[in-house]
Amino acid sequence: MAAKSQGKRGWIFTLHFPSYVPFMQYSGKRELRRKMLMAYISRGFRANKYDNREIIIKIVNLRLELAKILGFTNFAEMTLGDRMADKQTTVEKFLLELFNASKKAATRDFENVRKFAVECGHDDSFERWDWPFYSEKLKKKLYNIDDEILKPYFRLENAEKAIFDLAFTLYGIKFVPAASIPVYHREVKTYEVYDSDNSFLAIFYADYHPRPGKSGGAWMTSYRDQRKSEGTDIRPHISIVGNFTRASETRPSLLSFSELTTFLHEFGHALHGMLTRCTYESLSGTNVARDFVELPSQFMENYAYEKSWLDSWATHYQTGDKIPYEIIEQIKKASTFNEGYGCFRQLGFAFLDMAWHTIASPLETDIKEFETSVSGKTELFPVIEDTCISASFGHIFGGGYAAGYYGYKWAEVLDADAFSFFREKGIFNRESALSFRKNILEKGGSEKALALYIRFRGKEASLEPFLQRSGLI
Repeated sequence: MAAKSQGKRGWIFTLHFPSYVPFMQYSGKRELRRKMLMAYISRGFRANKYDNREIIIKIVNLRLELAKILGFTNFAEMTLGDRMADKQTTVEKFLLELFNASKKAATRDFENVRKFAVECGHDDSFERWDWPFYSEKLKKKLYNIDDEILKPYFRLENAEKAIFDLAFTLYGIKFVPAASIPVYHREVKTYEVYDSDNSFLAIFYADYHPRPGKSGGAWMTSYRDQRKSEGTDIRPHISIVGNFTRASETRPSLLSFSELTTFLHEFGHALHGMLTRCTYESLSGTNVARDFVELPSQFMENYAYEKSWLDSWATHYQTGDKIPYEIIEQIKKASTFNEGYGCFRQLGFAFLDMAWHTIASPLETDIKEFETSVSGKTELFPVIEDTCISASFGHIFGGGYAAGYYGYKWAEVLDADAFSFFREKGIFNRESALSFRKNILEKGGSEKALALYIRFRGKEASLEPFLQRSGLI
């Protein structure tokens, strides 16, 4: 399609993820993989009018200036005050602990893929452009998972009912269809949500399928945040949006496993928005610290791997057979594949982010030199000249994650620790769920996130559940 739209024959591959990633994973042409990777990691670093070197130095220096004007030592100190990890030392301690805990697994993963490449006939140096190709081949050899096999067991209507039933089991809330509520498109489904005492909680909208003009992906949003006004509790209007495959003439809408986890993820955000009980809308629902907001959503994803939950609803839409749990076990094992390397890679980005935003005086050095001095400890491949990740690091220089990239791993540690608590008590335990509801879901950003989590868990989150779930120990 890309080639045809430009009047060309053959195929055009771009640096957009849906094109770039599959090319790097499946192309057997090593030189083309090298060219693609070099193009990708040299974006904004090509000594032309799009070069970002001077812009990045200007951004970090202006952020430092702003922080000092407001009385802070650096930009990270200014930013972290509103986060769960509210100090620079807290973030640095967390990253270092995770670095030390994952280093052995990262080296193991690297060596496993390198040795596999040699077994496949690779007789040259093992470079970064070789990693995605041989990593994908090794994963296919070890697990050979076909997501299509699971689709017949995940009928959308059944998944929706199962997720609603899970919310009832955990929190006692009920979803009642309310077709009379106005919607922006005829496909949007609406529900009134009631608590266990039949008190009204929220309006819930579900928009599941793709259509022309609709953005891709999946998300949760709020049309009206909860707040209190003159003694009245004004309840929220919450929506989740997806792009799940439509039903056809021959079969219903069927979800892939990743779509099921996406559904659970966005529904976790929705629960955060619907169950909140705050005074001010600016603090209600998901209006919380950035490194805390993913806890409810990632927590819900854990149920996708639980046999006791899947057995309660996941049956083949034609035969009625229960889902073959051995496939779920394979998916669970595959989810830890190369997690050590992946964790190390994420930590490299987080260390780089913190380094850029903890400078104590204005920078004048070359950004490549600065990046290399920081990233060396998490780099398992040789440094590639004429490339620089920072030059296109949009998350921290244009995407709102400045001094916050650590939050990806922070949230994973939180959700793993929280779910381990549920495992101890029982994954459907109402007492545990009500504590999670009262101390996490209802509070929004009305109190410090760390205090809320400790009140729920009885202690700060431990790394161990995350390390175990990820196969790092």
